[in-house]
Amino acid sequence: MNKYIKYFGIALLVILIDQAVKMLVHFEMDFGSPGQIPIFGDWFKLHYTTNPGMAFGMEIGSEYGKLILTSFRLVAMAGIGYYLYHIIRQKSHPVFIVCIAMILGGAIGNLVDSIFYGVWLNNAPYNAPSPWFHGQVVDMFYFDIWEGYIPEWVPVWGGDYTALWPIFNVADASIFVGVAIILIFQGRFFPEHKEEEPKKEEIEEVKSSVESE
Repeated sequence: MNKYIKYFGIALLVILIDQAVKMLVHFEMDFGSPGQIPIFGDWFKLHYTTNPGMAFGMEIGSEYGKLILTSFRLVAMAGIGYYLYHIIRQKSHPVFIVCIAMILGGAIGNLVDSIFYGVWLNNAPYNAPSPWFHGQVVDMFYFDIWEGYIPEWVPVWGGDYTALWPIFNVADASIFVGVAIILIFQGRFFPEHKEEEPKKEEIEEVKSSVESE
């Protein structure tokens, strides 16, 4: 039981930190550029903004896009939670388990925003059919490398004013780091199955055959 508590506790810790930071940003910072707080010169800042869509500012362009996204997050959360339980039970590589716990915590962290922030923080879009399940995700970490208008010919983002590095939050960072570590160390987490060593009985049988010849 302790092993489950440990790893699911990591996911819970990510959620608590994520929500605490978002609450501090919401109640202590001004929205947008006027409330920016430089951390490291002009290239890394705290910048309070909201994201109606997916991680790192992406969206599903549909009237029901937000509801679809939130519903998908609920299903994904359940799936990741069960997978975390499964790999703990199977005694997978501990670092891999930590990565999945981080991804689960990040997914739930942003899911809380989507389900409840439209009511708690009243930040649902003005045209949302309901504040429930239409909350906007609070973002705050901003690497100000470049910002400006994207040329019209660029797919998806063309014609929009955007930043080179999207503004993100603790939940996004937790998901990103978890996925990145898995991709980098997948060789250790998913080693190829070695060929089964010959059984002792098979070795003795071969030995006896050789000696009898």
